[in-house]
Amino acid sequence: MPDILREMIREPTAWTPADLARDRSWDLALERKDVEGLLDAAAATKTAGLGLAEISPSNFPLPRSAAVLSAIREELVSGRGFALLHGFPTKDCPLEDVERMYWGLCAQLGVGLTQNSDGTLIHYVTEGKLRPNQGTRAVGDPGRVTLHVDLSDVVSLLCVRQPEDSPHSRLSSSTTLHNELLARHPEMLERLYEGFVWDRQNEHGEGETPTTGYRVPFFSQKNGKVSCRYNRTWMRKAAERTGTGFSAQDSAILDTIDEITHANAFEFPFEPGDIQFANNYVMLHGRAPHAPAQTEETTRLLMRIWFNMDGIREFADEGIVRYGVMRHGRLGWTARQLMDGLEGRLHLRRADGVPAVRTDKMAD
Repeated sequence: MPDILREMIREPTAWTPADLARDRSWDLALERKDVEGLLDAAAATKTAGLGLAEISPSNFPLPRSAAVLSAIREELVSGRGFALLHGFPTKDCPLEDVERMYWGLCAQLGVGLTQNSDGTLIHYVTEGKLRPNQGTRAVGDPGRVTLHVDLSDVVSLLCVRQPEDSPHSRLSSSTTLHNELLARHPEMLERLYEGFVWDRQNEHGEGETPTTGYRVPFFSQKNGKVSCRYNRTWMRKAAERTGTGFSAQDSAILDTIDEITHANAFEFPFEPGDIQFANNYVMLHGRAPHAPAQTEETTRLLMRIWFNMDGIREFADEGIVRYGVMRHGRLGWTARQLMDGLEGRLHLRRADGVPAVRTDKMAD
């Protein structure tokens, strides 16, 4: 039997939209000194001839931004579970320079990871020409993006350009969802703690299975800290590979979850120069739809970095909960591993197929 938490969770991640309106500590902005520091650090890495993967906290120092970086860490680890940062320099900056500054900033917060079939560290979220190879994922399509988690500890999104109708972003607390289910539908928790098999969206490597093959808990808990892993599309596609799809009971449970999370979603404008950071174990994210672009110059253009953070969470089973949906194919490798070459490499696994947790954390 899964170890189910049957107490209401009282922590900052259990918020409602009204809570966020009252306390906007999650809403941050870069000052002029922060922007100057980013521009200077990017110029120094270019002069040194460093590639993106070679940029690290030591060669991209941001001492003038210590306060805002500390605030972001605090919100992600022990605060609301997300932060919104304004004022990142994108206007009139070449994309290469924006990439350097964005990667350098995130490197101060955690370890960036590859996230698509191209094995790239920065994923362009767009319907335009910069869209990477991403298996059967629909990332960048103009339709509504339902609430979900991404595969790393933290997902960060930098807005470079929005279309004319500028769709709002949405966040919803999976901690609040757990509390709502405990109060209204406690009978659903056992099934959710058992978990679901996840698809690998045709991005698995040779010799790897097209689905996880093991169940990834929707909810799991360690010492009263509940972690959520929910992406209905990835779960549905795995069920469809078996030829059966979701059971009627599973569909009803997930419909209830979608209803609750969207009823408690916080919606906000996301403009050029904004970065949103979300802890994937306590936050679901999505967005409103927008009209398809008519030209390449009017496409919606975001940059995305996935990164892991030391000390972000305790896990019931770190191999399954933290790495179980991430490490396959060319996804989930660090910059150092990327520079060492990915061709023919497979992620280490336990005997049960679950990704191994290496004792050498630098290798992770």
